[in-house]
Order: sequence, then C-alpha cells, then structure tokens
Amino acid sequence: MIQLLLNADLYAPEPLGRRHVLVTGDRVAWLGTEPPQLPDALGAEVTDLGGLRVVPGFIDCHAHLTGGGGEAGPHTRVPPVPLSRFTTGGTTTVVGVLGTDDVVRTPAELVTAARALEAEGLTAYTLTGGYHVPPATVTGSVRGDIVLIDRIIGIGEVALSDHRSSQPTLDELLRIAADAHVAGMMTGKAGIVHLHMGDGARGLDLVRQALATSELPPSVFHPTHVNRKRALFDEACALAANGTVIDITAFPVGADEDAWPADEALVRYLDAKLPPGNVTVSSDAGGCLPVFDSDGRVASMDVGRPAALGNTLRALLARGEPLARVLPAFTANVARLLLLPRKGRIAPGTDADVVVLDAAGAIRDVMVRGQWHVRNGRAVRRGTFEDLAI
Repeated sequence: MIQLLLNADLYAPEPLGRRHVLVTGDRVAWLGTEPPQLPDALGAEVTDLGGLRVVPGFIDCHAHLTGGGGEAGPHTRVPPVPLSRFTTGGTTTVVGVLGTDDVVRTPAELVTAARALEAEGLTAYTLTGGYHVPPATVTGSVRGDIVLIDRIIGIGEVALSDHRSSQPTLDELLRIAADAHVAGMMTGKAGIVHLHMGDGARGLDLVRQALATSELPPSVFHPTHVNRKRALFDEACALAANGTVIDITAFPVGADEDAWPADEALVRYLDAKLPPGNVTVSSDAGGCLPVFDSDGRVASMDVGRPAALGNTLRALLARGEPLARVLPAFTANVARLLLLPRKGRIAPGTDADVVVLDAAGAIRDVMVRGQWHVRNGRAVRRGTFEDLAI
C-alpha cells in the first residue's frame, strides 16, 4: 500500500514545518515540501491533514502486557491490555514487563503476549525477569534470554527500595546488570536493567554504589517511577546529569501527594538544564497502582492506562510547553535508549509510525507500520478478542 499524507505540520521530533509524507508498505519513503506527482496506477491513498501537527508514534517502555497486580489476591490480578488501548493512546511501540507476580505470570507468557500484539500490528518487545532476584527467566539466565529470544531486549522491572522486592544486595544487582550489559553487546540490543523504584528511604543508593564500584556504564540502569517521591526525583536527576536515563511514570498524582505529576516532572527536569536526552516517559499500562497501609497491605488500588502518555503530552501543551521541547521524551529518547533505530523519528527509512494531533493536542489519528489503526479518535483496527463477548 502507498499512502500520501499531505500538509502535515511535521515534528520528526524536531520541527520541520509543512511537509508531505510518502509511506510505502510499513516504512516512510520520502518527505518533501512539494507534493509528489504519483501515477494513478499506483493507487495511492491520499490524506490531507490540513496543517495538523504530526509526530512519531509513542514508545511506551513500561507496560504490563499480561496485566499486573495480584498483591491483594488472585481477584486483583489486572487483565491483559488489548491492542486498541495502546493505539488510541498514541502508542505504536511497547515494551512489556513483569512486576510483583513473576511466579504465575512468566517471561515466556510475556513474550507470547508481545508476539500476539505484533501479529495484530503493534511493535512489541519485552524485558525478562520481574521484581525479584534471582530473576525469572525462560532459558535459565538473563544473558541467555537476551541472546536467544528475539523480543527480549533487557531485564526488568527489578524492584529496589520497595517492601515487595527481594531486597537485593549490591553484588546481586551488579551480576544482573553485567549479564544484561554483556548480552546487549553480543546482540546489538539495549541490555538495560529497568528498575522499579519504590518509595523506601534508601532511594537510588544501591544504583549509586553499583556505578561507583564497577566499570558498568551509567546507561545500563534505567530507573522508573522516579517521580513518585520528590526526594527520589532529585536523586534521579543527579544520576541523569551523569549519564543515566531516568523514566517518569504518567500515573495519577493527587494535589496533596509528595510526588510530581508526569508533566510537572518533565518540565522540572528540562528547566534544570539536565541532558535532554536522558529522560523518558512511560505509562505503567496494565499495572496495579496500589496504596498500602502501615502493614504493607493493599488499602486501595488503581490501574495504569495506556492513554496516560497522550494525556501527559496534551497537559504539557496546555501549559504552554513547546511540542519540540517535550516530544523526545515520548519518542526519540526512548528509541535511542532501546537501540531501535527505525523508531521514534519520522524520516525516510524509519517505520511508518505516525500520530496526528488535533488542534487541542489530543490524539486524532494513529498509523502503525503503514496501517491506520485510529481515525478521528476511534479505533478502526481492534485486537482479536476485543469485540467478542466471552
């Protein structure tokens, strides 16, 4: 199929102004300032975007494809996240993780869920392991999983500073990180250690120790949920200044909470003149967002939603932030960290992952690998079981 997108106000993610975009198959073939003259015999589908802003598809680097939760019993296990929940939120590439439940939910199941989403049109990868040490794996080792399984690109989310973690030692964290790093070198994959950060007082101390006492590069560690505590966010910003990429989670934050909403956290990060490429934003889609009592029991819970990425971007635009300033945290920064050269940008040769924003900054249309999944805010392609009553 050949698609011609006319009159896009293109952010690639840098602002390019008015451009026309030619898509052939699943790739971007050409960008130009004058519409190409295409023979009628090619049967190109032409869409005039009328000057609307067009951005790369979002890369959600933290989603629970098989569902998260389970901390308060089997009935609190969150169901798997269906295809259209991602696409209507602007996500065109997703990375699946396991959390608290890495016993019943397994890395093998997670890889299978990723492949299912791939078959339905999305691009999907996973991490191996989960909260706990030793990590749950498919092959018996972190290194083996990354080297031998195509969809696995790192390990996570390994829990630190959290009462649900295995309370890993420095040596255990270093061993996991070394295995991931070497496996990444062997395969050309990211080889990252994606770290779930709890609200414990130790914060990022173990990561600082790991970097101070080993030869591992700062880019191996990718701590997430860093905006859940304001002091933790300050610690994370200090790591980012020295080369670590940190991940802001787009979860709901109350006005009285000791936390930063994702839009506020990103603005604070950028206003501090920290390296603009060392910050990402993810949704925690499908993850349980529990509130614990003093005994560590679940008192209430919410669920992370894929739409959080698009909602956060819209909130940033509503507060007057320039699109070009904030967009890389959802796109190019994530692609660079995960070593996905055809993702996070709109340029000839990249995957045709395109999001069209309406005048208010909401997601209007979404193209995934050259196929329209969302038109006028409605999913036109849905997952295999989304429309079936079971």
